[in-house]
Amino acid sequence: MVTALAVGAVAFSAGRLSTIAEAAPNTTSVEAGFSRDMQEHHNQGVELAMIVRDRTQDAPVRLLAYDIATTQANQSGQMSGWLAVWGLPQFSPEPSMTWMTRPTLAGESHDASHATGTDGEPASAHVAGDPMPGLATAPQIAALTAASGAEAERQFLAIMIAHHQGAIEMAEVVLDRSTNETVRIFATAVVLSQKSEIDLMTGMLADRS
Repeated sequence: MVTALAVGAVAFSAGRLSTIAEAAPNTTSVEAGFSRDMQEHHNQGVELAMIVRDRTQDAPVRLLAYDIATTQANQSGQMSGWLAVWGLPQFSPEPSMTWMTRPTLAGESHDASHATGTDGEPASAHVAGDPMPGLATAPQIAALTAASGAEAERQFLAIMIAHHQGAIEMAEVVLDRSTNETVRIFATAVVLSQKSEIDLMTGMLADRS
């Protein structure tokens, strides 16, 4: 968790500096789409973390939830700031996920890129307007809200592992599609930090099985 915060701090400071020198992306760019959709993804991560903090007294889970909530809230604010600096609206003129359907820098479609699903197999092509990868469903959130103690911990960890895997996929997709230094530094930090947290949460979930 300390590693995740450190990586995020580097991404934040480097991102602010590089934003100044780069040409602003347009409103239908992969950079703008990533910024908008990842904000929504991160905001749900904050919501999930705050739910479990109110439903367990387990210190490691509460600390993890606090770190996730603060880190992802800060990163969401950073991406909102990018859009403001770029002079772009916070809301997309296109359906969510549209940016993920565009070809890579090498001219490949998403299903031919290196992004993988939760089972380690190549991820399927996305469709504009589909739910973002790893986003928790309304029934999952309702079940977590109704749970408490160890059961809430298990549900949270399982949901958040999938949530992080989805964020990693989104970050890898934008890395395949953007040359923007600000976005690339940030997306790389997301991949590194969230892979580290997945390893941590996988162990925590195994301890509670």
